[in-house]
Amino acid sequence: MRISKIRMKKGHREAVNGIIFTLPFTLGFTFLFLRPFVQAIIFSFHNLQIGSHGYSLDFAGFGNYVNALFVQPEFVRTWVETTAQMLLNVPLILAFSFFSAVMLNQPFRGRTAARVLYFLPVILASGIVLQLEQDNYFIESLRSMEETEQGFISLQTLGVFLMRLRLPAGLLEFIMAAVQRAPVIIRSSGVQILVFLAGLQSIPPSLYEAADVEGGTAWENFWMITLPMLSPLILTNIVYTIVDSLVDPQNELVQLIRKSAFGSAGYGVSTAMSVLYFIGTFAILLIAIAIVSKWVFYHE
Repeated sequence: MRISKIRMKKGHREAVNGIIFTLPFTLGFTFLFLRPFVQAIIFSFHNLQIGSHGYSLDFAGFGNYVNALFVQPEFVRTWVETTAQMLLNVPLILAFSFFSAVMLNQPFRGRTAARVLYFLPVILASGIVLQLEQDNYFIESLRSMEETEQGFISLQTLGVFLMRLRLPAGLLEFIMAAVQRAPVIIRSSGVQILVFLAGLQSIPPSLYEAADVEGGTAWENFWMITLPMLSPLILTNIVYTIVDSLVDPQNELVQLIRKSAFGSAGYGVSTAMSVLYFIGTFAILLIAIAIVSKWVFYHE
């Protein structure tokens, strides 16, 4: 009887601790996401008029959605281009972050400083720092030099070199697109590197020791131990990277939605665009999770 009471107290204490830890997320989700999201859905079915005494709503039905899809010429085109860029960036970011995490997990002198340097682009790409970088004249001068191919090696030179290797046209286009996106890929990989690095350090060393006893090679250890053990984190990083790519303030579609709210389209059409964008993003996440979850391995 006494043991059962102790177990109940322990279980009750764990439940309370769980509620306390999830309370910030619950409050943030309720007041910072759920309430504005419901308001956005309501506004998307109305034409909003702002006056001296506040705003008024005139019911428009699905007119704002029809306007966004069939009247606004840039919305669908920008949406398709944004999705295509995301589909190209996600595998490149995951590959770069995974390779970087494996390298940073190796023992070498100055490893801590190297980890800081890999995460530094995330700090530089945040908020006001990114804005200062974009407004900096020196940075703009370097960009103009790169665009006029005055650097050490130009994209045209790289393209000629790859063409001489007789690579397939599809592979050549993918490599050139990856090179052009290198700054974006590096800037967007910091969090993913930390997640992969934490996963690598959480793999029990006994698994590798047992594999060494059985005569396993480093290549076999990677495919049989490292990759399966990191598969849940690969799924996590895929979801994070998709969301991060689609809600980036520099995203052309996000900028278009923001501009439409204060332009001729109106606030109702802008909120309809944002709701459609949310539904599309949610559908992409469901498809990605459904596909990748088949190969996820959970170690017990």
